[in-house]
Amino acid sequence: MGFGGISIWQLLIILVIVLLLFGTKRLRNLGSDLGAAFKGFKNAMSEEENKAPEKLADKGNDKVIEGEATREKENS
Repeated sequence: MGFGGISIWQLLIILVIVLLLFGTKRLRNLGSDLGAAFKGFKNAMSEEENKAPEKLADKGNDKVIEGEATREKENS
């Protein structure tokens, strides 16, 4: 018994059908594109983690300007 009740022979038949439908070159390109997408996502996440402490440190340097808003009376 294989994965979830599917035998190894059934998996091989599915693999052969997929290879016949898409071809090895197209599947290879799909695999490399998928790998590049994961790598790009991983790099973007690590860059964000590196930027996060810098953003938190910069928040302490913000200046607040206090004031009061008033409305002038209209002369009619």
